[in-house]
Amino acid sequence: MTLSACDTTPAAKPAVMAPPTMDEMMSRAAQAASSGSNEAALGLWQQAAVAFPADKQPWVRMAQTRYEAGQYGEAILNAQEVLVRDPADKLANSVIAISGLRLSTRALADLSRQNNLSGPLRAESQDLAKLLRESLGESVLVPPPEKAPARPARKQQGKRSADEGSANPFNALK
Repeated sequence: MTLSACDTTPAAKPAVMAPPTMDEMMSRAAQAASSGSNEAALGLWQQAAVAFPADKQPWVRMAQTRYEAGQYGEAILNAQEVLVRDPADKLANSVIAISGLRLSTRALADLSRQNNLSGPLRAESQDLAKLLRESLGESVLVPPPEKAPARPARKQQGKRSADEGSANPFNALK
């Protein structure tokens, strides 16, 4: 009898569910996004990114969704995560470039409205605009206004100033 007490039937183990695959997680997130629930989709893509840290696809979808929602800062962060996993990803580079330009344009417009676009900030903005024009292959985005025809200079009557013969062209304005 004492030995029979040790002989018990093992308790049934609960069934262990296999974790969802990347495809399953991405499919659920896509369904949420297509039904208009972008926040739920973003949460599901975030879960997929945690479950499959080496895969860039959840980050790509998050970057696209944030960009389309006008959340450019978050779109840039998500696109940078894509580039960590695939440095040659063109979509991620595009999201970063265009989101960055949209944020910069917005900030420059705000500074212009506040009359704070001066000094080194103005000079750097002009340098960046020049770089952007060159990158796009446009040397001049807005042509300068046409010059008015020059008027003939009026001769001054009377005594000549001692400064007229100097090299400083601003002496005549004194």
